[in-house]
Amino acid sequence: MKSLKLLLAIIITGAVFSSCNRIYQDDFIRNEITLEEIVSDYDLWYVDYHRTIGNGDIPFVAKAFTLSFLNGILYANNNIVDIGVTGNGLGIDVGTYNTFTGILETNHDLDGRNDFEVTVISNNEIRLYNYRLGVTYFLIGYQTNTFDYDKLFYENIEYFLQEFTAWEKTSTNGGVPNAFDSENYLQFTPENITTFYSSQDNFGTHIANINWSFVGGYEVFDVVGFEDLKILTLNYDGGDIEEFELSVINDGKIQLYNVNSETTYDFSGRGFVQYLKGETTKKSTKSIVRNSDRKRTKVIRKTKIRRNLK
Repeated sequence: MKSLKLLLAIIITGAVFSSCNRIYQDDFIRNEITLEEIVSDYDLWYVDYHRTIGNGDIPFVAKAFTLSFLNGILYANNNIVDIGVTGNGLGIDVGTYNTFTGILETNHDLDGRNDFEVTVISNNEIRLYNYRLGVTYFLIGYQTNTFDYDKLFYENIEYFLQEFTAWEKTSTNGGVPNAFDSENYLQFTPENITTFYSSQDNFGTHIANINWSFVGGYEVFDVVGFEDLKILTLNYDGGDIEEFELSVINDGKIQLYNVNSETTYDFSGRGFVQYLKGETTKKSTKSIVRNSDRKRTKVIRKTKIRRNLK
């Protein structure tokens, strides 16, 4: 009897949710809800870039992790680091938009004008279609106080790793001695999502003076049954392979657990790389703009089963 009641509750809840979404879409189609109300209903629209359809590309969308539409101003968060802080969570002002014609017309400061047909998929999800380039983007709506930061970090972990010029080892705990104990710095380059560098330079070395002695390729894997954990493999050109469980502690700190040696390493980011609209300028000694046209690509990860349960 309890199982039957639970099943009925699930069916009813699903029907109500589906009905609400249908009403939301129908109201938009009948113009009872305006396009302006749709796009401004949420503080942040997460660009779920991995679902993008089409070979076209609109640079300001491909660079953005979130977009916001507020009173005619177009905002974007092009960085994961400091998201939720920059621009009170909205990011930076990158242009303007209007919805007067029923089409989302954007005018980006650098990319110029691009128009989008907007389709409401659910009460917090929309689809943007640019007919000129034949590309479709999917956006998920959040308020700033309910934004899913874990989703952002872990779905875009490769790009998060790029947002510091170097990752400096700050602690080593447990495990048996191994070669990686000597690696004090890691770097993941923004030119692609497959190359890493490492260094054994002393702690406190100035970023510009770090000698990146080792290079190789890296890959990030999803972990079966875990949304907040990744597996990172470092494949050194010399033939060595290191495998870690990768966890995000905060937007400036990661933890690597060496599966073979059972050693836990903490790394902190140094030299925050701020991605703005496209210009390359030095903002401050702490924040370097290195926006060499970085944009996201669709990442299709392989999966692994967690080998070691700590």
